[in-house]
Amino acid sequence: MERVIKIEGGHRLNGTVRISGSKNATVALIPACVLANKPVTMYGIPNISDVRSLIILLNELGVEVIEKGDETLYIDPSHMKNIPMTSNAVSKLRASYYFMGALLGKFGHVEIKMPGGCYLGPRPIDLHLKGFEALGATVSYENGCCILDAKELIGTKIFLDISSVGATINIMMAAVYAKGKTVIENAAREPEIIDIATLLNNMGAKIHGMGTSTITIHGVDSLGGCIHEIIPDRIEAATYVIIAAAMADEMTIENVIPQHLDAILSKLKQIGIDLEVESDKVHVKGSTKPLKPTDILTKPYPGFATDVQQPFTALLTRCEGQSSVKETIYTERFKHCAELNKMGADINVRVPACFISGKTDLHGARVKATDLRCGAGLVVAGLMADGITEIHDAYHIDRGYDNLDGKLQQLGAKLWREEVE
Repeated sequence: MERVIKIEGGHRLNGTVRISGSKNATVALIPACVLANKPVTMYGIPNISDVRSLIILLNELGVEVIEKGDETLYIDPSHMKNIPMTSNAVSKLRASYYFMGALLGKFGHVEIKMPGGCYLGPRPIDLHLKGFEALGATVSYENGCCILDAKELIGTKIFLDISSVGATINIMMAAVYAKGKTVIENAAREPEIIDIATLLNNMGAKIHGMGTSTITIHGVDSLGGCIHEIIPDRIEAATYVIIAAAMADEMTIENVIPQHLDAILSKLKQIGIDLEVESDKVHVKGSTKPLKPTDILTKPYPGFATDVQQPFTALLTRCEGQSSVKETIYTERFKHCAELNKMGADINVRVPACFISGKTDLHGARVKATDLRCGAGLVVAGLMADGITEIHDAYHIDRGYDNLDGKLQQLGAKLWREEVE
């Protein structure tokens, strides 16, 4: 038996939805807490399965974790033990690799199984390992595990061949305890990096330049505890803005940082969506006018986010004419297109791009969430489609969207979970 999401499409949406804390920040912030020597309290924790997996990993390391209310975690690493990380929880999410930088920085030794997560084509961790080696660590492999070892980490200059978010964060965490100064050049600039650096600085680290392409870290001897509030999830926010553009009469998305959504909001206005942007919310009004086609090129922040192209592709099936999406981050991120075509879309994939011919009317079908953001795209499509859409492998969606069912039902959507063969 499998638990699927079923959506009865065609229902107009109205109301207000509140965005949860950032999934992409949280999955790095939780491993970062082990760098402290005193308790850390974090607010705005999203209720997603990736957080559950990370709590299991913390418990295995001897870290005390207390859930205080729905969105608050108390994390005390003062009695943790640096044991090999080989449990199944490591394989459930890619973000488990953040323990590499955190444990290497704190203990000078890590033994960890290779991380899991959504398959989006090759996503090697070579940049992470090269950064660790530049700081003085050795890298070896044994029994399916990556082993990092360093008698001492020494600050140095590290140039990233690609401005990788994961590598930037991982190297930054390892470098907080390195002796001297570390400079990361061609660093990623995503808001989540600023959030992780803010946490570390509140713990006593000395990090400068986050949000720019050059980050400087001056090593310290010890980090203490702190209180930290996580930034809103810009990908969840973008997904709900897209849902509003597709199916809302009037809908407000609140607890957002509009600056984080500039590229997406610009594209929505371009195709004809009526938006009003305030300091911490976006208001969307439904339109009966035909939507215009557009071309999307995914780029690192502040460009159009790769995590948003899949739900946006579903919306593009409503645009009159041909639209295109070119993927520059994860070039194989087009598995959602075959699933959308099952629902009546007309999408031609020519990697690293896809071409959407519209307008097409979607109909309910049995589809599969091949990864997290594919699942989000299928939810958008299911809300627009005529009839009932049945989404399999829905656990992918639960990895990144807090209370998806409840939030959509409150807006007027008809969806439910059901056990099927």
